[in-house]
Formats: sequence, structure tokens, C-alpha cells
Amino acid sequence: MERIGKLPKAFLAVVFIILYAPIFYLIFYSFNSGGGMSNFESFTLEHYAAVFADKRLIIIVINTIVIALLSALLSTTIGVMGALAIYFMRNKKMRNAVLSLNNILMVSPDVIIGASFLILFTLIGVKLGFASVLISHIAFSIPIVVIMVLPKLAEMNPTLIDAALDLGASKKDIMKRVIIPFIQPGIFAGFFLALTYSLDDFAVTFFVTGNGFSTLSVEIYSMARTGISLTINALSGLIFIVTAGLVIGYYLLNQKLKTPFTGVKK
Repeated sequence: MERIGKLPKAFLAVVFIILYAPIFYLIFYSFNSGGGMSNFESFTLEHYAAVFADKRLIIIVINTIVIALLSALLSTTIGVMGALAIYFMRNKKMRNAVLSLNNILMVSPDVIIGASFLILFTLIGVKLGFASVLISHIAFSIPIVVIMVLPKLAEMNPTLIDAALDLGASKKDIMKRVIIPFIQPGIFAGFFLALTYSLDDFAVTFFVTGNGFSTLSVEIYSMARTGISLTINALSGLIFIVTAGLVIGYYLLNQKLKTPFTGVKK
């Protein structure tokens, strides 16, 4: 039995090594003073300095962060309202139909979504750039938020709402003091997932970005096409660190939010 118990751990370790070894290999060579990834000459930070000295790249980083934050905030707001609407639907068939439509967007290929948005923006005359990228990121993030919030709503005991009504609470008070506090972990999970999806999305962004506007994922792809540079390693390393920081931050916040909910707040 002890040997059987060690097999899943060994398999998990192999999986993590396969996934993380290339990333750490890439980051390791971002400190190489040489020009390639075949021979490590000496330690240097010149490639990271080159990233921060590139004004155009800094603007692209700012664009990426602004798009990610705005799309995460707006998609979380809309997604929470959507999840509440689905949860409180009395018609079970309609609820399942809407939920199925939401899930279809989750599993649809990014290439199809990106091409669809490109056709839509072309037809209605929306100029490709900041607005088109923001709208697209909000659209593909909303189903993610809905999926994160709905399970928390399903866990909520309906008697909490009944008790609040018996105590004379208004619908606004119920939403503010009962429902929102209970589903907070799901809201934060949806926000952080939407944020990370927006930060590293390439397929959809590639279709809807225009001349003069770019995000990090599209820029790294463009840089890689002209030849692998250790500046790409440095930039990718920074993105990995930021993403890891977001995941750790979400984990710590989620642990803090895992406190038992007893009812209506005073």
C-alpha cells in the first residue's frame, strides 16, 4: 500500500518537472551575458536592463496591465450579475439553456472567438485598437466569472435570504449583507482568473489588435519571429514572476476569506 501511495506523488513530481523545467531554463539563460542559450558565459542583468530601457516595450506593458485590470473589473461586475440572474431563474429549462450557452463560450477555441470579433468589429466599424481589445477581453472573461460565482451561490442556504426577509431587510440589504459576503471567494476567484487570462491571452488579441496598439503576448510573438533574443527570456521571466505573484496573492486572499459565514452581518 505504501508503494502504491508513492506512485501518484512520483507521477505528480514528473509532471511538475516537465511543466516547470523549460520555464526555469528560459529564466536561467535570461541572466546569460552571451547572446544565446547554448552556452552560459557569466551572470548579467543587461537583458533585464534592456527591457526597462525600451520605452516602447514599457508602453506595451502599461497597455497590457490597463487592459487586464479594466477587463477583469468590468467582466467581474457583469459576470456576478449574470450568475445571480441565472441562479434566481425560476424556469429550470431556461436556466440550463443559458448556463449551456455560457459553457459553450468556455470551451470554444480562442481562434474562433478572435475571428468572430474581428468580423463583428469590421462590420460595425469599430477601429481595431484599445477599445476592440478591451471589449474582446471582457467578453471572454465573463463566462469565467459566471462559472466561479455560481458554485458559491449553489452552496448558499436559501433560508438565509428568508431569514433576512423576515427581519425586514430590503432586497438591497440582502444583496449587500447576505449574498455578496457569502460569494466573495467566488468573486475574487473570477476576478483573478479574468486578470490572468487577459494578461497572457494571445489568440483573441492577435485578431483584434490594430496598428499602433499591442499587448505583451502579441509583442513577444512578433519579437520571436525575428529571432530568439535573451531580451525575450528576460521579459518572459518577468511575466512569469508577476503571474506567480498573482496566484500566490489569490491563494493567500482565498485562505483569509475561508471564514464560516453565519448569517446577516450587523
